[in-house]
Amino acid sequence: MNLRVLVLILIPALMGAACSRGSGTDKNAGSTTTTTAAVSSSTGPAAADQSTTTSSAAAATSTTAAGSSSSTAAKPVTTTLPPSSTRVAASGAFISGDSGAAVAASPGGAVIRRIRAGVAMAVDATDRGWAHVVTPCENRLWVNMADGHIEKTADIVIDAGHGGPESGAVGPGGLKEKDLNFAVARMTVEALAAEGVTAALARTGDYRQTLGSRVAVATAMHPKAFVSIHHNAEPDEKRAGPGTETYYQTGKDVPADRKAASKRLAGLIYEEVTKALSAYQADWVADRDAGAKYRLGDSGNDYYGVLRISAIGGVVGSLAELAFVTNPSEEALLMRDDVRRVEAAAVARGIVRFLRTNDPGSGFTTPYPRTEPAGGGGGTEGCVDPT
Repeated sequence: MNLRVLVLILIPALMGAACSRGSGTDKNAGSTTTTTAAVSSSTGPAAADQSTTTSSAAAATSTTAAGSSSSTAAKPVTTTLPPSSTRVAASGAFISGDSGAAVAASPGGAVIRRIRAGVAMAVDATDRGWAHVVTPCENRLWVNMADGHIEKTADIVIDAGHGGPESGAVGPGGLKEKDLNFAVARMTVEALAAEGVTAALARTGDYRQTLGSRVAVATAMHPKAFVSIHHNAEPDEKRAGPGTETYYQTGKDVPADRKAASKRLAGLIYEEVTKALSAYQADWVADRDAGAKYRLGDSGNDYYGVLRISAIGGVVGSLAELAFVTNPSEEALLMRDDVRRVEAAAVARGIVRFLRTNDPGSGFTTPYPRTEPAGGGGGTEGCVDPT
């Protein structure tokens, strides 16, 4: 090969190598590469509610040392996130249908059990045909809305104390307080309906129910008042007339206006019930501080859980001990359907006066100090939802 041919071959090769070295990106010259991904997440109420969300990365921009730029679209980024929730806040009481209602840990999930027909459960949300509820034993689960209906509001919620294996006081003739309370509560709802007042039961059958669940039903329905029906035991003395007791909300955390409204409600129910029962002959018994009163616990708040929890929930409440089921003379009366209806009508009249008048009520008394614990029950330990 002659010298001229060799030169012609070498010159293009050397020029190509020089071009290759000069075209690279010089990071020390200030060029940058930025990649961003827009990712939104929503935390759902239950750990079981998970979904996969695909988000697109923004364009990646590179700037060369010479100042020119070029854009390249990034590939989509797939990220596992909490759900973009379809859950919607709701309220009211879900009432299970004639065949009961299926419950699951998540909307549309595997059915855990079926809740008994007619049971009322507080609702706080709905999601794709399922309602998030508080069961009678305070389990937070989802119920198939096709298996019942939601009652959104009620003027008054009536609670029948005790239920299921928690019988409450038992009379010498075998009358169980839970059954008596429920009968009078149902009759009270009927009496209120006759007065044009919508009312609902917190406990709708003979099953165990926690105090928290009872109050949850009430607060979810946004009532004007909540009344818990009971019958008493362990009197202190004999009395010329009925030893009815009603309790109103109290404690350091209860606003003054709610305390005043609760006191008036308790006074009106006391007034009506004692007047109604006084028409009957009985060997009446009582606690020596019988009347419309409060009872503080060691914490400085209400002694009775059903009043304490309802006050916290913003609902005016009263607990009524209508008569003494453990007194043989009174038990004999309370076994009669007509006497139960008289009690219920009296409670209803007190409630109607609370709603429609400014009457102050009466029978207010200062309670004597008590240190003994309240009767057991009302908690979640060992509680089994009705199926």
